[in-house]
Amino acid sequence: MKVKRFFAQSMAEALRQVREQMGPEAVILSNRRVDGGVEIVTALDYDENMARQRLGSSVGESTNGSRLAELQAEQHRRLEDELGRSRERIREVREKRSVSGSRNNGANPIDAGPSLADKVFGGSEMALEDPVSSGSDYSGELAQMRAEISSLRDLVSANRGSQPEKTAVNAVQQRLAERLQEFGLGHELAGSLSRRHRAGRLEDGWKQSLKMLAAGVKTARAEWAEEGGVYALVGPTGSGKTTTIGKLAAHYVLRHGADSLALVTTDRYRVAAHEQLFVFGRILNVPVRVVDETHSLDDILDELSDRHLVLIDTAGLTSTDKGYEEQLTELARSHHRIRTHLVVSATSQPRIMKSVWHCYKMANLTGCVMTKIDEALTLGESLGFVMETGLPVAYYTDGQKIPEDLHHAESIPLVRLAVERLKKLQQQEAVAVS
Repeated sequence: MKVKRFFAQSMAEALRQVREQMGPEAVILSNRRVDGGVEIVTALDYDENMARQRLGSSVGESTNGSRLAELQAEQHRRLEDELGRSRERIREVREKRSVSGSRNNGANPIDAGPSLADKVFGGSEMALEDPVSSGSDYSGELAQMRAEISSLRDLVSANRGSQPEKTAVNAVQQRLAERLQEFGLGHELAGSLSRRHRAGRLEDGWKQSLKMLAAGVKTARAEWAEEGGVYALVGPTGSGKTTTIGKLAAHYVLRHGADSLALVTTDRYRVAAHEQLFVFGRILNVPVRVVDETHSLDDILDELSDRHLVLIDTAGLTSTDKGYEEQLTELARSHHRIRTHLVVSATSQPRIMKSVWHCYKMANLTGCVMTKIDEALTLGESLGFVMETGLPVAYYTDGQKIPEDLHHAESIPLVRLAVERLKKLQQQEAVAVS
């Protein structure tokens, strides 16, 4: 985020300067009357979440967007004021030392050396750090100056989130982290990826981060229809388990016919829970079996052992629901090799995704299925989730059509789809602003 302050005699003149120097995408954080005219503080690529993180404990969750922008502007004013005072102090000390140097043996005044940025943001401490002869009138001033520079370093470091001696590199890293968060990645993962970009342009770091993301997203090598076996889908109510089962079943029947496929449901906890699955079974001419008090999961799977593919639908229970532990234990302890996959909605918040994962991982998860891709604004949240949990993505769905909207997952096309989704969102936001 780039923040800049403008002064002008009138508001119209100040806004003209903003348009010329910052462009039409600049966000006005604050404006106020000052001596001689008006002051406007603006920002490019302004993000409220990043602003909250930068301001830290000085803001609460209840702080609204308008107040947050004012606090960000006030922080920028304090930074510029500190810079101004430090420049003035440096100029005064230089002038005094220059006069003293001229009086002593005709020494040349100190008119060269590292820039202000070198002094404030790292490198050698130049002449200000050189010892002054004992008894010098300037020793106290230099000590105060050093204290001011140290304080300024801390302020700049907190504001930019970077180490002073690496300002240029860390500025790119900071912008890259912000861009990855716009992509949908969490703060921690975005920061980790951005810090791997040691030097170079922002676009180079962006491409490098996308490559690392694609390498970190695992996908299933073979499709279930070809590999065969027993697969169970678990996840919360509304995540799309039953609809995904229908798509998988239709996809299989179109390729291999209905004779070697069977559907099973373990949902005996809700009234009429089996209706949709039975509808799929009737349409596809595929048997549907129900696990209940008289028919255990293992008994049913024993009877279906001649089927090439068995798909198991489950109840969307949480840890507080009756039967939650019973259902997951049944899957985990079966003597059949059940490959249990978590169904994750791409529209869920990252915290909810993580919570769902913790809720169902006792079922010995071997992968996941991403649903509702078409409804999500960004896909970085889903990609970040599978990268952090290490769950291979078997399939993803992007609509209600059966089976057309079911796709075998591959990491590079998924990341490419996420980039396209981000561009589309940015275009929509640009149109809305204009």
